Amino acid sequence: MLKRTLALAAGFALSFAFSSAHAQDTLRVSAIPDEAPTELIRKFEPLGKYLEAELGMPVKFTPVADYAAVVEALAAERIDLAWLGGFTFVQTRLKTGNAIPLVQREQDEQFTSKFISADPAVKSLADLKGKTFAFGSVSSTSGSLMPRYFMQQDGITPEEFFSRVAFSGAHDATAAWVQAGKADAGVLNASVWDKLVAAGKVDTAKVHVFATTPPYYDYNWTVRGNLDADLREKLKAAFLKLDPANPEHKAILDLQAATRYIETKPENYAGIEEAARAAGLLK
Repeated sequence: MLKRTLALAAGFALSFAFSSAHAQDTLRVSAIPDEAPTELIRKFEPLGKYLEAELGMPVKFTPVADYAAVVEALAAERIDLAWLGGFTFVQTRLKTGNAIPLVQREQDEQFTSKFISADPAVKSLADLKGKTFAFGSVSSTSGSLMPRYFMQQDGITPEEFFSRVAFSGAHDATAAWVQAGKADAGVLNASVWDKLVAAGKVDTAKVHVFATTPPYYDYNWTVRGNLDADLREKLKAAFLKLDPANPEHKAILDLQAATRYIETKPENYAGIEEAARAAGLLK
């Protein structure tokens, strides 16, 4: 019931924001819901205030109910800027033909996913034959697509190898499922895993990492392709200006789990597109 209420609230807020804002008056921002809506808002608030000061215009962030909603909103020009995973960027780029990835965190050049289990006997994927497994969202790069791709490279088809495959919807939910015994194992992005451990939200005496994927490109901040070019360049400059040596900037970067931002380009995500096509997720 709570999940449905959040989804309805997010959808209502999104609709209101989209109908009442104009791109050049307000920068409209959203993000893939890879964590709870309240956490996404908390993480974005200081960054939003910073961008307002740098751009000289209001910045409105609105969470959405699912990954597809962000892709559709960018394609329909209802938002200007979005935090996307590698796969959702590929989907957006293919749908719009002109979405532009501006920047990514430094670690997004070499991103990984963590396989976790609460069963101490699990040392590798081979130990999970016939057991239950949890991905995040079906559209998640780090919580579904790339782990699945690497499994397939090793000859594992999840739906045949595990007794049951489920999708938790978000990285933090996957960790909670595994810790609570709702799944024998699961996979989530390395950044969220580290954050959950640091915040004491996962008990490492119960849940352990038993494998890590090879690295791949992942998250980025993407703008709609026809966003005003001057505004686009100001946005990019604002992100690149964030300096970890500046205490205020470091607080913003820390919330984004970033050391700093660097420029990115569409070509960086060719491997993600290849993996999505191999998995049959793109036609």
